[in-house]
Amino acid sequence: MNIVFMVVIGAILEIAVWIGVAQFISGWYVFFWFIFAALIGFKLLRSSTATIMPQLQQMQMSGQMALDANVSRKVAMAIAGILLIIPGLISDLIALLILLPPVQKMVVSALMGAMAKRQQAMMDKMMGGMMGGGVGGANPFEDLMKQMQGQQNSSRGKSGSQVIDGEAKEVNPDVKKINMKDVK
Repeated sequence: MNIVFMVVIGAILEIAVWIGVAQFISGWYVFFWFIFAALIGFKLLRSSTATIMPQLQQMQMSGQMALDANVSRKVAMAIAGILLIIPGLISDLIALLILLPPVQKMVVSALMGAMAKRQQAMMDKMMGGMMGGGVGGANPFEDLMKQMQGQQNSSRGKSGSQVIDGEAKEVNPDVKKINMKDVK
């Protein structure tokens, strides 16, 4: 489904629910609820992003994709804050559901999966043609290493050979050593 289509349908549903609820209670109560919910959303968003932004940047730089319990709770609170800022009763209900711990775990796991896919896509794009179409846990540098070994072996004239040449030297153990007693 197109994202624009989903946003338009969501906006229409939000307006329809707003009108429906305003028929039973005053429209002013609904309006003041939106203002109150937006203030709560801004407070949640500000408090959670101050904690998680440095940690998310560090995770992105290191490639580590694990969140501790406190950070995952703050990520869910940030998402709930964004949903509370959006005027609408459906988004507010979803935000309140996200504040529940079991739903927080589902949201964070889905978010981490999306971040992992995005990071993998970015790495694939950066690596360009070097990935070799490997799937799963395949080593992305395997084809590159084979090419480099093939070039080294062909430059030596021993394509595919595993022989290592070397020469032995005899070490003279009677080399004069400096003792700490002699330094004084």
